Amino acid sequence: MAVTTRRAERNGNARWRLALSQPRADDDRTLMAWLANFDAHWHEIADRYKERTRRMFRYYLSVCAGAFRARDLQLWQVVYSHRRDGRYDAPR
Repeated sequence: MAVTTRRAERNGNARWRLALSQPRADDDRTLMAWLANFDAHWHEIADRYKERTRRMFRYYLSVCAGAFRARDLQLWQVVYSHRRDGRYDAPR
C-alpha cells in the first residue's frame, strides 16, 4: 500500500501523525490467496461453523477481490500514531 503521512499540530507542537494507505494493484491477488487458504483449511474448523458461514466468507472474499480487480472499490486505512515523528511502523 502506498502510505502518505501528515503531521497534525496543536499549538505548534506535533501531537500525532496520520498515515493514509491506498490499495495496491495486487490486492485482488491477495484476497484470492486468502480464499484458497480458507478453502484448503476449512476442514479444520468445519465442525465449529455452519455451511452458511463458509459460503458467506467465500462470497465476501470473492466479491472484494473482484471489486479491486475492476477498480470499483476504495479502501482506506487511517492510522494515528503518537510521538513517532516522521515515521510509520506498519505491523506485518
